[in-house]
Amino acid sequence: MNKHLPLVVIFSKCRCNSITHKHTYNTQIRIKMITFDKFDFCDDLHRSITKLGFKNPTKIQELSIPPILEGKDILGESATGSGKTLAFGCGIVEKVVPKQGLQALIITPTRELAEQVKESISMLAQGKQLRVLAVYGGTAINSQIKALRHAEVVIATPGRFNDHLQRGTVNTSKISMFVLDEVDRMLDMGFIADIEKIMKSCPQKKQVLFFSATIPPQIEKLSKKYLDNPIKVFAEKQVDQTKLKQIYYDIPRALKLSMLVHLLKNETSNMIMIFCNTRRNTDLIVKNLKLNDINAEALHGGYSQNHRTKTINDFKKGRKKILVCTDVAARGIDIKNISHIYNYDLPSDSTDYVHRIGRTARAGEEGIVINILCDYDYDNFSKILKEHSSFSIKKVKPPVVEKIKIQRESPGPSRGKNPRSRRDAPKRRSSNNSNRSSNNNRSSNNNRRRR
Repeated sequence: MNKHLPLVVIFSKCRCNSITHKHTYNTQIRIKMITFDKFDFCDDLHRSITKLGFKNPTKIQELSIPPILEGKDILGESATGSGKTLAFGCGIVEKVVPKQGLQALIITPTRELAEQVKESISMLAQGKQLRVLAVYGGTAINSQIKALRHAEVVIATPGRFNDHLQRGTVNTSKISMFVLDEVDRMLDMGFIADIEKIMKSCPQKKQVLFFSATIPPQIEKLSKKYLDNPIKVFAEKQVDQTKLKQIYYDIPRALKLSMLVHLLKNETSNMIMIFCNTRRNTDLIVKNLKLNDINAEALHGGYSQNHRTKTINDFKKGRKKILVCTDVAARGIDIKNISHIYNYDLPSDSTDYVHRIGRTARAGEEGIVINILCDYDYDNFSKILKEHSSFSIKKVKPPVVEKIKIQRESPGPSRGKNPRSRRDAPKRRSSNNSNRSSNNNRSSNNNRRRR
């Protein structure tokens, strides 16, 4: 190892057999920084990185690539857009051998993220000609069964991969690298049981990498169970307060949608995301924006996979200016050059607010977050302010707006939607607690399987 390289100290916790004695020590690792050509990659991977135009690693890449190459387990805290996919992707491409069966498995919470990770790793693996496959629900399983026989790298959602395990259509005996991406999101979505089944199906001796935007106690507990003396790496948060302006309007509920229409009609930005808490509001907003000559597209878990993929691609390529979505799009999916974030609904989880606003003010660019509050947002907004006291969210006097006539959504599923998928739908209330619990459990199980 080159002794002239800068020294970075990364903390890792030593696991020991004694329950009553816990030891913590510092692991000193000399890491290669500044440019990607300093990393000890094979020629094929170096050429792919150069072709993709990457020159300087991000913080999470600087900290995690060296221990990944050394075969260490990793517990990484890094936000959306921090470059973690390239970090673990480089390690996978470097280590996986062509035509030797499935050797690397990456589990992601959503189909969109699985597809995005697949695209990223496929580009990195061009020189080595690795076969990279995305496996998720909402698509035909037979074509996946055939492709799984030849893939060396698989990116999958938990439910669909467990389907393949139960069918015996995937061989996990050669897996040497296992990655959990957006771990906190998967816990929120109820995938913990599926994840543990998958991990137990893999060889006991393997390198395990956990990447998460936050590290709550549940993830710490999971890491102690499945990670062997992990290296903990922490990257900077994605919200740059010097580049991000946050404001809010406090208006009557009846004027909320009218305010949004007014603001968008006076907006010149080419990349706008509008977040809602429910599918119902998402569809309602898009329908009324279009009726007011504002071209917007909806994205949520109720749409078919083909529709969701096309919507994201259209937005990324600039064919659509406004994307109205639930939090399915707030985590993991990398969409660049977004200048404006609108929160039509304030999320109940303040962490989701951070992930939403982290979509803008990236790479030194400026961004603005506009929160449109009414009475039912007050509790959520107060929670955000309390838990993120460093945020400066300025109250702005609302402009005079013309009240629009709101057209409600017609009953029945719309074209292109999957009416069975209820992940981000509003919860139903029932006077019968037993029925509600039973229905929710069945819905949760079905959703995990479809993912």
